[in-house]
Amino acid sequence: MKALTGLAKIIDAINDHIGRVVAWGTLLLVLIQFVVVLLRYIFGISSIFVQESLIYVFASLFMLGAGYTLLHNGHVRVDLFYRSAAPRTKAWVDLLGVIFLLIPVCITAWITGWPYVVASWAVGEGSRETSGIQAIYLLKTEILAFTVLVGLQGVAVAIHAARALMGLEVVTREEAPRF
Repeated sequence: MKALTGLAKIIDAINDHIGRVVAWGTLLLVLIQFVVVLLRYIFGISSIFVQESLIYVFASLFMLGAGYTLLHNGHVRVDLFYRSAAPRTKAWVDLLGVIFLLIPVCITAWITGWPYVVASWAVGEGSRETSGIQAIYLLKTEILAFTVLVGLQGVAVAIHAARALMGLEVVTREEAPRF
């Protein structure tokens, strides 16, 4: 069980680090949007490359930050009983949710996304616009990164839940703070 605990801590640390790095993309997103507005309405200039970069940054925030969000319990949840449930019940919900929902969805997304990403890399897929970003294959690769990061974090959640059910860990997966 010590090895699994270590694995969960490593996965938690990886997603925490990636999430903190990717979070800086929000500042980049705001700055790019500011530049788009400034260029368009002050200078009358439009840039497809700059506009497409908004999509790339937003997609990266969402896809690469999803594991971090799961780590910090920030995903949307239909909370009928979880908040007021006993710690053991929360651990069971987390464990069964990962086993029967999260992992199968991640596997399905990987299997479905793999040929899509491979085909994109094979042709070096780029923007339809000549002045756009010619790296759509990188954007599509984030689908696979998403499945890996969220799937791994799901494994960590399951390990923490199993440890809680064995009385080795206290369930700390409270709802993320709302701003």
